[in-house]
Amino acid sequence: MEHTVLIGNHVKLEPLAYTHAAGLAEAAAYNPSLFKWTFVPQGIAAMHKYIEVALAGKEAGTMLPYAIVGIADGKVKGSTRYWNIQHWAWPENAVFYGKETPDVCEIGHTWLTEAAIRTPVNTECKLLLLTNAFENWKALRVCFQTDVRNERSSAAIERIGGKFEGVLRAERLGVDHTIRDTARFSIISAEWPAVKNKLVSRLKS
Repeated sequence: MEHTVLIGNHVKLEPLAYTHAAGLAEAAAYNPSLFKWTFVPQGIAAMHKYIEVALAGKEAGTMLPYAIVGIADGKVKGSTRYWNIQHWAWPENAVFYGKETPDVCEIGHTWLTEAAIRTPVNTECKLLLLTNAFENWKALRVCFQTDVRNERSSAAIERIGGKFEGVLRAERLGVDHTIRDTARFSIISAEWPAVKNKLVSRLKS
């Protein structure tokens, strides 16, 4: 499973490394109040731990974490990742028998510095990640999850074509240390061409 740089016109997604810690800490510090529903560490030491956990997930084969870096200025804008990456056990007579790339995954743990919000950055990040998942991996489904209270995030996922699947009640501990209900969305491979057209159109507008 390759973990390569994904390059767009506005941003590139670089495989997350400890060398990104200072840039991520700077990006996170501009307005911590933005991260009400998403865990974003503050300070270099906490960011190192964040990267350590993400890289452990990569080592386990369940995550591919990225730093979001601006093309024009080279500055770190935030982070995102594939996670809950799954490889299904296809039987020998199945059409996907021998497939080595992921069958399904989730995109999440996404956060952006304040200046990158309401810019093309998030749209292009999703375009890069989804294109890689559906066209290179031949993934069957990509999921997204968010705290049900995070209405802005839910609306953003639906805008890019995510289909609401339902609410997972008492699904995890929330960032605010309450019991979190999680809204779940997905895009399946048959929907990808229409979703891609929508994302490309949004970037051109």
